[in-house]
Amino acid sequence: METSITLESRVRLSSEVLFQELQGEAVLLNLSTGVYLGLDATGTRIWQLMEADGSLRKVLDAMLAEYNVSEELCAADLLKLVAKMQENGLLEVSPS
Repeated sequence: METSITLESRVRLSSEVLFQELQGEAVLLNLSTGVYLGLDATGTRIWQLMEADGSLRKVLDAMLAEYNVSEELCAADLLKLVAKMQENGLLEVSPS
Protein backbone atom coordinates (compact mmCIF):
# COMPACT_ATOMS: atom_id res chain seq x y z
CA MET A 1 0.00 0.00 0.00
CA GLU A 2 1.40 3.37 -0.99
CA THR A 3 1.52 6.15 1.55
CA SER A 4 0.09 9.57 0.70
CA ILE A 5 2.93 11.92 -0.15
CA THR A 6 3.17 15.39 1.38
CA LEU A 7 6.02 17.78 2.07
CA GLU A 8 6.03 16.45 5.62
CA SER A 9 6.77 12.92 4.37
CA ARG A 10 10.14 11.24 4.60
CA VAL A 11 11.58 8.97 1.96
CA ARG A 12 13.91 6.01 2.20
CA LEU A 13 15.75 5.09 -0.96
CA SER A 14 15.58 1.41 -1.83
CA SER A 15 18.80 -0.53 -1.28
CA GLU A 16 17.88 -2.43 -4.47
CA VAL A 17 18.33 0.70 -6.60
CA LEU A 18 21.51 1.41 -8.51
CA PHE A 19 22.20 5.11 -9.09
CA GLN A 20 24.54 6.00 -11.95
CA GLU A 21 25.37 9.61 -12.73
CA LEU A 22 26.93 10.78 -15.97
CA GLN A 23 27.51 14.42 -16.88
CA GLY A 24 24.92 15.75 -14.42
CA GLU A 25 22.15 13.35 -15.40
CA ALA A 26 21.43 9.96 -13.91
CA VAL A 27 19.74 6.62 -14.34
CA LEU A 28 18.07 4.71 -11.50
CA LEU A 29 17.75 0.95 -11.88
CA ASN A 30 15.80 -1.26 -9.50
CA LEU A 31 17.91 -4.42 -9.51
CA SER A 32 15.10 -6.62 -8.22
CA THR A 33 12.43 -5.55 -10.74
CA GLY A 34 14.44 -4.24 -13.70
CA VAL A 35 12.52 -0.95 -13.63
CA TYR A 36 14.63 2.05 -14.56
CA LEU A 37 14.10 5.78 -14.58
CA GLY A 38 16.18 8.47 -16.26
CA LEU A 39 16.70 11.75 -14.41
CA ASP A 40 17.64 15.13 -15.83
CA ALA A 41 20.00 17.41 -13.89
CA THR A 42 17.21 18.67 -11.62
CA GLY A 43 15.92 15.16 -10.89
CA THR A 44 19.47 14.04 -10.18
CA ARG A 45 19.88 16.86 -7.66
CA ILE A 46 16.61 15.90 -5.97
CA TRP A 47 17.80 12.28 -5.68
CA GLN A 48 21.09 13.46 -4.13
CA LEU A 49 19.24 15.64 -1.62
CA MET A 50 16.88 12.78 -0.70
CA GLU A 51 19.88 10.52 -0.23
CA ALA A 52 21.47 13.06 2.14
CA ASP A 53 18.26 13.66 4.12
CA GLY A 54 14.97 11.90 3.54
CA SER A 55 12.88 14.91 4.55
CA LEU A 56 10.93 16.22 1.57
CA ARG A 57 10.58 19.59 3.32
CA LYS A 58 14.38 19.88 3.53
CA VAL A 59 14.70 18.82 -0.12
CA LEU A 60 12.23 21.54 -1.10
CA ASP A 61 14.07 24.16 0.96
CA ALA A 62 17.39 23.23 -0.66
CA MET A 63 15.89 23.32 -4.16
CA LEU A 64 14.39 26.76 -3.51
CA ALA A 65 17.81 28.01 -2.36
CA GLU A 66 19.56 26.59 -5.43
CA TYR A 67 17.06 27.27 -8.23
CA ASN A 68 15.06 30.30 -9.34
CA VAL A 69 11.60 28.71 -9.09
CA SER A 70 8.38 29.41 -7.22
CA GLU A 71 7.70 27.37 -4.10
CA GLU A 72 4.37 26.16 -5.51
CA LEU A 73 5.87 24.86 -8.76
CA CYS A 74 8.88 23.32 -7.04
CA ALA A 75 6.71 21.56 -4.45
CA ALA A 76 4.32 20.21 -7.10
CA ASP A 77 7.18 18.92 -9.26
CA LEU A 78 8.94 17.36 -6.26
CA LEU A 79 5.82 15.52 -5.10
CA LYS A 80 5.10 14.34 -8.65
CA LEU A 81 8.63 12.94 -9.05
CA VAL A 82 8.53 11.24 -5.64
CA ALA A 83 5.16 9.66 -6.51
CA LYS A 84 6.60 8.31 -9.78
CA MET A 85 9.61 6.91 -7.94
CA GLN A 86 7.36 5.32 -5.33
CA GLU A 87 5.17 3.73 -8.01
CA ASN A 88 8.27 2.22 -9.59
CA GLY A 89 9.62 0.82 -6.31
CA LEU A 90 12.63 3.13 -6.23
CA LEU A 91 11.89 4.50 -2.76
CA GLU A 92 9.51 4.17 0.17
CA VAL A 93 7.49 7.03 1.63
CA SER A 94 6.54 7.36 5.28
CA PRO A 95 4.68 10.05 7.21
CA SER A 96 6.84 12.61 9.02
